[in-house]
Amino acid sequence: MPETDKNRLAAHTLKDFDYALPTELIAQHPSEQRTGSRLLHVDAQSKLTDRRFVDIASLVKPNDLLIFNDTRVIKARLYGQKDSGGKIELMIDRVVNRYQALAQIRASKAPKPGGQLFVGDDCQVTVTGRKNDLYELTFEQPVFDVLDGHGHVPLPPYIEHPDEAADAHRYQTVYAKYPGAVAAPTAGLHFDEIFLQALRDQGVKQAFVTLHVGAGTFQPVRENDLSKHHMHSEWYSVPTETVAAIKAAKAADKTSVIVMNVDAYEGWTTQGHTWWEVGTPHVSDNPKVREKHLEIEANRAKQRKGV
Repeated sequence: MPETDKNRLAAHTLKDFDYALPTELIAQHPSEQRTGSRLLHVDAQSKLTDRRFVDIASLVKPNDLLIFNDTRVIKARLYGQKDSGGKIELMIDRVVNRYQALAQIRASKAPKPGGQLFVGDDCQVTVTGRKNDLYELTFEQPVFDVLDGHGHVPLPPYIEHPDEAADAHRYQTVYAKYPGAVAAPTAGLHFDEIFLQALRDQGVKQAFVTLHVGAGTFQPVRENDLSKHHMHSEWYSVPTETVAAIKAAKAADKTSVIVMNVDAYEGWTTQGHTWWEVGTPHVSDNPKVREKHLEIEANRAKQRKGV
């Protein structure tokens, strides 16, 4: 992390970002219509205005550029057992290749390298090692086939009901394309095809990046001193056409660019890919929400410390 960012964070503590969030205000199911949500508009003078999501159409102009994340959420949560019979829960963090993945594991006792795990009635998984706080796993069947057959939608911890059939559709953007995320880019969930087409008809341009949201997004910040917080990494790719669209939008007169600010990981990979460091603060002091987080943390302290 750059020194200037550390100094900026040092001026704040975790408590500075804490606020009461009543449980009854945490939606457990989406609205019937994707575009039926509310929108808080913060203008250049920091004035707050309550709006509807579809009001975005009145806030953008022809030739403005909207950039979307076209990652696709995978059914990353698996349930199974160890060869000893003990129950386990796997949260796939990253699919490495056809048969290998990195995952968090929740179990009563940490599985050791060489240990055998079983998912469903027909899939064996071998623990081959550790990579920081993640387990390296080798599947005897293609990973995505196992996830499609046995996986569950990895709903956020604040959603209290088990995943349902409808979640496979609603916890996914309409433009999702490349599988790899274990959490949805939630702002994009509110766009539907009709609204996207209306924006195109209005002359608003659209471009895409791919960022696979990792399991670390579910991890709360544990350091009260935010400058000491270790942020997890996420894979992303920015196509050359998107780079060109951003440059054109910036060069155009009076054009707004809605885009994500990122800090690239210093180790570049091939084909224009890199890593993005992301912080995930915990911002609720509601007793029930905190109780849920404490329960999760108690289990993760044994196995799943996140990344």
